[in-house]
Amino acid sequence: MISNIQPMADIKKVGQKEEKKRSSDPVQAEYDDGIEFMKDNDFSQAAAAFHNALRGYEERKHQDGIANASNQLGNICLEKGDFEKSKEHYRRAWAICDRFEDPMSLLALSTQLIVVHRGLNEFAEAMELCFDMLETHDLNNDPHGTVTTMETIADIYISQGEKAKAADTYRTIASIHSNFKHKSSAGKFIARAEELEAEAV
Repeated sequence: MISNIQPMADIKKVGQKEEKKRSSDPVQAEYDDGIEFMKDNDFSQAAAAFHNALRGYEERKHQDGIANASNQLGNICLEKGDFEKSKEHYRRAWAICDRFEDPMSLLALSTQLIVVHRGLNEFAEAMELCFDMLETHDLNNDPHGTVTTMETIADIYISQGEKAKAADTYRTIASIHSNFKHKSSAGKFIARAEELEAEAV
């Protein structure tokens, strides 16, 4: 007699999703549902879930929850290209993270807000955030973050037709790569700078 047969309850149908244990906290459960809907690109259901979670967190005056739900609603609006609404949600999350002096969350929000400002052609605001991010990366001794942010700055300059400034930015990125002996990466940025300088003449 075979004794190691798998119980029927343990056998999942092919393609069936693993059922996650739902939180006993209804507000957290709504938030978790929103995350799952986002993963499935079901933005209208995700928005409804995050709105419900936000209301629940507001009733409890749960600041972390309000910030997280606002951030997720900002992400949904960004996906839909609704930059104004997105900015509103991100700004609400920003105010809470700023009050609680949470630099890593502010850094993440800055990245999202730069996309929003660029979408609204608010280039000065996008640049201001980029320069604030550079300061943070410098304080954290994070050259990767510095280079990524400088690439964004160069992109903004290019979108405004300021090719000489973009070229200067690429040369600075190249020098950072050179300091770390990344010769091929440095070479690529120097080539991009030279291209832009030729176009700027």
